[in-house]
Amino acid sequence: MKIALDATYSVGRNLSGVGVYSRQILFGLAETHAATDFLYCYRPHRFFRSFREHIARNAHRRLLLKGHSVSADLFHGLNQRIDSTRYQRTVSTFHDLFVLSGDYSTADFRRKFAQQAHEAAQRSNLIIAVSNFTARQIQELLKVEPARIRVIPHGVRRPPNLSARREKMILFVGAIQRRKNVTRLVEAFANVPSGWKLVLAGSLGYAAQETINGIANSARKDDIRVLGYVPGDTLEDLFARASIVAFPSLDEGFGMPVLDAMAHGIPVLTSNVSALPEVSGDAALLVDPTDVASIADGLCRLIGDESLRTKLAQAGLERSSEFSWERAVQATWKVYQELLS
Repeated sequence: MKIALDATYSVGRNLSGVGVYSRQILFGLAETHAATDFLYCYRPHRFFRSFREHIARNAHRRLLLKGHSVSADLFHGLNQRIDSTRYQRTVSTFHDLFVLSGDYSTADFRRKFAQQAHEAAQRSNLIIAVSNFTARQIQELLKVEPARIRVIPHGVRRPPNLSARREKMILFVGAIQRRKNVTRLVEAFANVPSGWKLVLAGSLGYAAQETINGIANSARKDDIRVLGYVPGDTLEDLFARASIVAFPSLDEGFGMPVLDAMAHGIPVLTSNVSALPEVSGDAALLVDPTDVASIADGLCRLIGDESLRTKLAQAGLERSSEFSWERAVQATWKVYQELLS
């Protein structure tokens, strides 16, 4: 049996959430199903770069060209994109549909993404949604019947040790772009007590200049650090030092930074919209992301109440333990079996 997967987004060091998901599914499936041949398919711009990286023993590289299919029993598009109608059985994973629901990217990108999303929805026998929120969006925005959708949440990496050396640091992890709502976070930070720092760890994205300008005009600009994308070791160090993780995003199909923070024993402030309440459960402080005062009040409440921080940190550890990549891999294989049997 041959299973083909779009491995394009798994290439490189500076991986986004989709890249992390792709690697976990690719290698998790290959490891747990050694008798199956897996075809790791790469689009032309990543195909040759993929040879720099290790792949599973029972995996083989293939070039993925638009409009052409790869010979396999099943094809899985790991990032809501299916370019060919020639596959016998097709699965696609949808991570979010923010491009269809808000002004969070360029008009050209929105048009391209919308076309790809509609095509993937039409061409997929089964669709994996990473949250119930995303599943509802797939139904409402792409007109997909619920019977074709399976919800499989992301997993989380667990650190070997938890830190006890917390600093007066509020950490944000994610791309600095309009959708992530970092500009309002910067505005809210101006209201927190002196002595605290705000650290932004993530690459610059759409409309990042709004945030950069906001920092330049902030009375607390000397307490704000913009690090850009940080490698894994640096991120682990930040998680070890942060006392609060703030993630007041406007629209998330899942929200991996929330689980990452919880798995590191850090109290989390996040939004009361999109998939974030679903992912965080009762283990985070939820705020209105469109209201700077709500974000500021939440930050000040966490800063001023050490017992609340301790309570949320413990609740976060328990909540994050409910999510694992092993479980996601097992559930994905079960989806394959639905079609292959």
